[in-house]
Amino acid sequence: MGHRSLPLWWLAFAAALIPLLTIHLTFAVSVIEGYVSWCVPYWDSCTSISRTGRHGTAYFIFKGTMLPAALLGILFWWLNGLWLRQLGVQARRVAWIPWLGLIACAALAFYTLALGHAGDGFNLTRRIGVVLYFSFTFLCQLLVSACLMNHPRWYTAGLRLLRLCQLTLAVGILSVILTAVVPDWYSQKDDAFEWVLALLINLHALWLALLWRRSGFRARLWAD
Repeated sequence: MGHRSLPLWWLAFAAALIPLLTIHLTFAVSVIEGYVSWCVPYWDSCTSISRTGRHGTAYFIFKGTMLPAALLGILFWWLNGLWLRQLGVQARRVAWIPWLGLIACAALAFYTLALGHAGDGFNLTRRIGVVLYFSFTFLCQLLVSACLMNHPRWYTAGLRLLRLCQLTLAVGILSVILTAVVPDWYSQKDDAFEWVLALLINLHALWLALLWRRSGFRARLWAD
């Protein structure tokens, strides 16, 4: 019987990079085709992520990449549970990660399917999808960070990831406060907050990919 092993860090990189590259690619295509104006969306707040994938060629790019990304995300969070178990983390919360990841990625898929279609039902689906995707992805990242902090060797990495989660949470809380305190001003800046949150969430996934590589996380293949 022959045995071979396949490194899995590339899968984590793909899970993080595909959504991140997609929103920037669709933004660039939408600018070229005249559907959105050129700007720096992270602080100009000139367009939402959704708007970059609603029209023209960008519509097909967004759906053609985000739907596979949602499926890849489900696998990514399932593998994170296995990875933590292989590292020796026995906390009960590890079991929650694949299920929360499944909800997050299913929400991303529904959001993607509803994008570009008019109607109250589609608008509601998009709003719910965005909220669930960001919320449950954040919970997954928080759990992974906390689990790593319970491991002596990976405590420092877990702490750094937790600080990234705290930054993400701070941005989210700030957006809620601004909505209540200065709603008119925030309505002009809310798109920038969305872009920043998307960046932070994908940076966390990229960091996990580096940790997978550092730990030598691999899948074993065999044949008789």
